[in-house]
Amino acid sequence: MRYLATFLPVVALLSACSSQPKTASAELHSNPFKGNGGFLLEPAHSGTVLGGDFSNNQAVNAFIDKMVRKHGFERQQLHNVLAQAKNLDWVIRLMDRQAPTPTTQGPTGLNSAWIRYRSKFITPDNVQNGVAFWNQYRDALQRAQQTYGVPPEIIVGIIGVETRWGRVMGKTRILDALATLSFNYMRRAEYFGGELETFLLMVREENNDLLDLRGSFAGAMGYGQFMPSAFKQYAVDFNGDGHINLWDPVDAIGSVAHYFQQHGWLTNGTVAVQANGQAPGLESGFKTRYTLAQLASAGFSPIIPLENNQQVSLLKFDMGTRYQYWYGLPNFYAITRYNHSNHYAMAVWQLGEAVRDAR
Repeated sequence: MRYLATFLPVVALLSACSSQPKTASAELHSNPFKGNGGFLLEPAHSGTVLGGDFSNNQAVNAFIDKMVRKHGFERQQLHNVLAQAKNLDWVIRLMDRQAPTPTTQGPTGLNSAWIRYRSKFITPDNVQNGVAFWNQYRDALQRAQQTYGVPPEIIVGIIGVETRWGRVMGKTRILDALATLSFNYMRRAEYFGGELETFLLMVREENNDLLDLRGSFAGAMGYGQFMPSAFKQYAVDFNGDGHINLWDPVDAIGSVAHYFQQHGWLTNGTVAVQANGQAPGLESGFKTRYTLAQLASAGFSPIIPLENNQQVSLLKFDMGTRYQYWYGLPNFYAITRYNHSNHYAMAVWQLGEAVRDAR
């Protein structure tokens, strides 16, 4: 999502369910623990705090200066909140594990990579959980399709792959994750500093206690695992209560659909079409672009007709004994805007279709 975290959702699934933000009410605007330019804090979270994992950190001091100057935050309150943030060394270790590393060795041949990846999501129990989610939120899914043109199976597929339909939204306190990555993870400190900035603006606007909100180790939030920057650009109040709450399934459904609409989803368009043929040496992936004539000359043909003037990508999936090829269409590329992975996009689509077919 991204922007969203492009980290494999499987890692996020290792976490337990998160706490949900408390519902805001009219009384919050006069809450004594929320001043002008500050944000709501429960009594246990307010007050002056000494020390902390990020005390005497020059990057933190510079960040506070920016938030006061640029957004009018209360300096002392922001200092006290960041003093309560915890540095999580294990978060940095997980991030380093996912960082791209140079390799001198090319592909080692068929190894069933796609079958293993797919089996993590498309199982009988998981499909039935998806059916239950679809049935429970059928009205919201239909309204999202009418509003944004994105079919229910895509929204259900995304939420299923990301959080098992809300069962595993992450248990890491978001403030801790983003502070750790902003101030102690130099490789991507600028990016995560921007996410922390947007997160603080979000909790101030939505009257959440930021010390309660939990998500993934990278700071992704709610049913759809939006990063704060994705919240800012694409999240919507789809249940009409005056607040945007990504831990609310209806708001999450509308926000995921809006995300796809804004990333070029074609209403009534398919995602991919399977191909006949084999050409292991031909470049593949969602970034590739071929005409149908180019792929035909390489020995490929679609199992159903495609428009002659359409550009497509060539997708290759390792089935263990052979490669399976697909023509990737614009809607497949749209799914990869959520997570830049061929496996991820295909799993989302096929999981959503499996849930739809099982209803």
